[in-house]
Amino acid sequence: MSIPLTNYPLMPKSAKRDLLPGLLDLLILKCVATQAMHGYAIAQYLQSATADVIQVQEGSLYPALQRMRQKGWIKAEWRTTPNNQRARYYELTPGGRKKLVAETSRWERFSRAVTAILRPTEQKGE
Repeated sequence: MSIPLTNYPLMPKSAKRDLLPGLLDLLILKCVATQAMHGYAIAQYLQSATADVIQVQEGSLYPALQRMRQKGWIKAEWRTTPNNQRARYYELTPGGRKKLVAETSRWERFSRAVTAILRPTEQKGE
């Protein structure tokens, strides 16, 4: 799942990087945790909330949504958007909420470990 990092300061605009395994799922689960969203809205939210650092392409997003539906983490329902378009809206299931809690904890642990390497003095309270 390629994600262009267009405004990342150390990378050229044309550079593409993959999200770590499971991170796209975590981000999607978090997006739909508080309200049902359609795929385009999820992609737009991720892009705007990260100041364009994360730009999820349709070729990554929709297969992830389908996979997550099959795993029972999200459910989908056809609705009409505010622009009067038909779209599939996704929302969290109870199983998805459990997965969100577990993956958030796992990500926070991983993030602390990376920070310990990048900025060891911050971890020691200095």
